[in-house]
Amino acid sequence: MNIVARVKEILLTPKAAWPVIETEATSMVALYTQYIMILAAIQAVAGFIGMSLFGISAMGVSIRVPFLTGIIQMVLGYGLALAMVYVMSLIADALAPSFGGQRNAMSALKLVAYSGTAAMVGGIFAVVPALSILTLIAGLYSLYLLYLGVPTLMKVPQEKALPYTAVLVVCAIVVGVIAGAILGTVHGPSIDMSAVPSGHVANESTQSAIKVPAAQMTIETPKGAVSVDLAKAKDWGKQMEEVSKKLEKAQQSGDKAAMEQAIYEMTALQQGMPMTMPKK
Repeated sequence: MNIVARVKEILLTPKAAWPVIETEATSMVALYTQYIMILAAIQAVAGFIGMSLFGISAMGVSIRVPFLTGIIQMVLGYGLALAMVYVMSLIADALAPSFGGQRNAMSALKLVAYSGTAAMVGGIFAVVPALSILTLIAGLYSLYLLYLGVPTLMKVPQEKALPYTAVLVVCAIVVGVIAGAILGTVHGPSIDMSAVPSGHVANESTQSAIKVPAAQMTIETPKGAVSVDLAKAKDWGKQMEEVSKKLEKAQQSGDKAAMEQAIYEMTALQQGMPMTMPKK
């Protein structure tokens, strides 16, 4: 695989790239070693350079992560990024039939890995912490890539692609919570990424785990359980799709009142995401 060519294809011509990716013969090992592991290293290394070597300066005060702490965070963050790709592929595969799609573990891994290209490449901006907003923008573009790839890779009907994508985004947020919990509580590079059993990722040093049953995803963290009701998440995705259509229609007509109402409804939906956080 020519990684540079693939990155350019998925970022610049995603609609043409997804059908090619669908028919491409590969394996989990090849996809990880030739693509995911290389791109995931960008943000890990860039983050270390930005926070431990350069630091943040504001109002005459310089904040810098200690060198050893930065090394530990870089290694753990890199390992967690690799694990998160696998976990999200499990979730994408498990949810596909609920939205009229087809289960295919390899296609799910391709979908998550290649749609995440923009976010992983955008991680280079972490070298300059002040440019972190650009990393966020790159992450948003990855959501668009995910949406475009869903019908081709998971065979989800086009009319259900948006709610399916929305539910995956909710799940990604929850998976991000567990990653943050691990980074916040582990004080040494004692994490085993060599084997990730189907539907379950665990780190014994923090007693954290992700479980993906049919109806609910639960994450056990050192600070409590985080759960997502997948049935409610599906309805939430449909509601988000309806509001998105309202917003698009209002933008086309130039109706400012309707746009404000749609944005209000979208904000309300975001606040009511079907997930339960640990109590403080």
